[in-house]
Amino acid sequence: MKLATELYAVQAARWPKSGRHILAHYDAETIVVYQAYKPSTCDWSIAHSQLGGPEFSFNRMSWIKPNFLWMMYRCGWASKENQETVLGLRISRAFFESILEEAVPSTFDPTLYPDIPSWKAGVATSDVRLQWDPDHDPSGAPVDRRAIQLGLRNRVLRAFASEQIREVIDMTAFVHEQAAHVGASTLRMPIERPYAPEKTAASRQIGLDPAP
Repeated sequence: MKLATELYAVQAARWPKSGRHILAHYDAETIVVYQAYKPSTCDWSIAHSQLGGPEFSFNRMSWIKPNFLWMMYRCGWASKENQETVLGLRISRAFFESILEEAVPSTFDPTLYPDIPSWKAGVATSDVRLQWDPDHDPSGAPVDRRAIQLGLRNRVLRAFASEQIREVIDMTAFVHEQAAHVGASTLRMPIERPYAPEKTAASRQIGLDPAP
């Protein structure tokens, strides 16, 4: 597994305890987001260095998650049906921030939209959905901090899946290995830090809280 890792307990001590924050593995140019699939889709994507294959649908929304533990909560550490494999997908920070700038929340948020009609207009025209969900610890218990997930469809999904992925990383063996350490001090995960978009418009569009 190609991503640098660190003990979960060491990282968790540095993270914000509450608020809306993007925890992610990133460098100066790129950021890694996660998705879980059935093995056949994972194999095709690794072989072709992009998302696709006979069982991948471009006609429905596809959700990306920059937060490793939220992905683990969602896929049950790669144990749920049709989520038995986990991919890390490296994309440019510029493309990621363009996604954030287009994001519209799945439900009306009065802190982001002045009224319901303006929110509905955004929903109708945007190809990106935004959800701030409770983050979770390794056991799956919710915490006060919020984690972001982004639903992609239509033009944005096709750009993401077919053009913008710089690297496809098979995380599955690492996920299975670390699942045995849940609840122990030996649990490791990719190094994640609070992510601050370079563009203030991106932070404002998603209602991001400033890092403490």
